[in-house]
Amino acid sequence: MLAFLHWFVLFSLRNQRIIRNLLAYFMRLTTKGRYAVTAMIDLAIHQPDGPVTLKSISENQGISLSYLEQLFAMLRRNNLVKGARGPGGGYLLARNVDLISMADIVVAVDEPLDITKCDGRQDCHAGKRCLSHDLWSELSNQLYTFLHGIRLGDMYRMHDGRSAHGVDMPNDMSNQATNNLRRNNATHVSMPPMSRS
Repeated sequence: MLAFLHWFVLFSLRNQRIIRNLLAYFMRLTTKGRYAVTAMIDLAIHQPDGPVTLKSISENQGISLSYLEQLFAMLRRNNLVKGARGPGGGYLLARNVDLISMADIVVAVDEPLDITKCDGRQDCHAGKRCLSHDLWSELSNQLYTFLHGIRLGDMYRMHDGRSAHGVDMPNDMSNQATNNLRRNNATHVSMPPMSRS
């Protein structure tokens, strides 16, 4: 992975147009995907007190309520959250924090993790595979593998080294979360097919 990143940086320095395209991609990722991840971390932190309202997440994270409603509809459809109705209602995680990856969250909100121009169809150059397809395809796989290796539980435990109530967490829990992020699954994980709604 390090050799790939080193090569990529050198390659990128020579190809400014490619860098602009990548920045545009990552800017897209920082909207829907970033807000969904942030909201899910907030939910994980606050759900021990009971169902969490979108209004609460909106106030805590500065994300508009209407945007959160759209994101949580998609997260709910993908069985990452479940709703609790009635007084004191809100949302809860549908699975354990250690069974939800960052890739699960990003993909659930229809954020593509494929940075090939052709969305993996191999037809981006006049209906044929372009010369750089393998590069972008591998980068897409690396991105998916990286996000798949980070669990919501890792992010929850890393939250400032503190619990939701400001109580210091034992150092071994915070260190474990950091090590999980660094380890990042050396195994290759295949990306799921992209949904284009």
